[in-house]
Amino acid sequence: MASVQFENVVKKFGDFTAIENMNLEIFDQEFLVLVGPSGCGKTTALRCLAGLEEVTSGTIRIGDRVVNDVPPKDRDIAMVFQSYALYPHMSVYDNMAFGLKLRKLPKEEIQSRVEKSAKILGIEMLLKRKPRELSGGQRQRVALGRAIVREPKVFLLDEPLSNLDAKLRVQTRAEISKIHHHLGTTFVYVTHDQTEAMTMASRIAVMNKGVIQQLDTPQTLYDRPANQFVAGFIGTPAMNFFTMKLVKEGDTLFVDNGEHKIKLPEYKNATLAHLVGKDIVFGIRPDDIHNPDYSPANIHGERVKAKVDVVELMGNEILVYLTTEKGGNFVGRVDPRSKYVIGETVELIFNMDNAHIFDPSANPENPVAVR
Repeated sequence: MASVQFENVVKKFGDFTAIENMNLEIFDQEFLVLVGPSGCGKTTALRCLAGLEEVTSGTIRIGDRVVNDVPPKDRDIAMVFQSYALYPHMSVYDNMAFGLKLRKLPKEEIQSRVEKSAKILGIEMLLKRKPRELSGGQRQRVALGRAIVREPKVFLLDEPLSNLDAKLRVQTRAEISKIHHHLGTTFVYVTHDQTEAMTMASRIAVMNKGVIQQLDTPQTLYDRPANQFVAGFIGTPAMNFFTMKLVKEGDTLFVDNGEHKIKLPEYKNATLAHLVGKDIVFGIRPDDIHNPDYSPANIHGERVKAKVDVVELMGNEILVYLTTEKGGNFVGRVDPRSKYVIGETVELIFNMDNAHIFDPSANPENPVAVR
């Protein structure tokens, strides 16, 4: 078992900077997920950790050892690739045993490790089959098994579920979490799917343009995003954003865009006083937009009018897509008992206790959360 450290790591491809001054400590036995859109640098960071890419500058440590110049085979890591990378002419058993044979382990130990890993993954009956005889989910288990038999200090997983269908992704997600709990080993997992990140991670590092935007627990990322990028990336459907102005009337603060003027709870006054008269970005999650008939009690709720554009019935909830007279749009996740007709104008309740205010003055491209 081992911790992992990135210290001021930079990775450039010519003039393009894929990773910019990355500082990250991954704790021993942690399940850390690197998440972000395509091209954000998450896979490059994983490949640098694996030794498949050389860092331009900075230091990577596994445990107490600097591994910048250590070949991949000597880093005591195991990597699971998106494409599975199974040898088609070998049986499942031989695929899982291949790395151990190269290390010249005794035959009895190889058999013991393969059978133990197969039992953990529930693929004991597949050991004699070839990869072409397996489903996508079974191939993914074999790829995981090949990593497990190595008994590495760190597991690296590069979007391992992206080739699976939706139902199998959910199932395999749970299996990987169980494996992590069973093995008690450090896992570093890369994905662009924030649902995978939220459901599996001990902590999540949200990346964009080669920079870690925020590193925290899933719940903290959801409740207290550091900036507009993190707020919009974490959560499904994404947070709604409105460009507005913060105004004050008497002792009361409002966010106002000329169409909607929404009152803020009084206890937020001290935090937001310095923004009065300035442009801000107002954010609210679909979960905090309610049908007035089924709105939670004891919230600071404010009514907002909009026209129903699309209604998606999900069984346990309804997603209602709404438009405003001036062309704005937002999404609410409302009680399944709600009845909406496309084209009608309705009132929604915004839970202003959970509203987010972002200040674009320092960084217009990625406004910072105000707390």
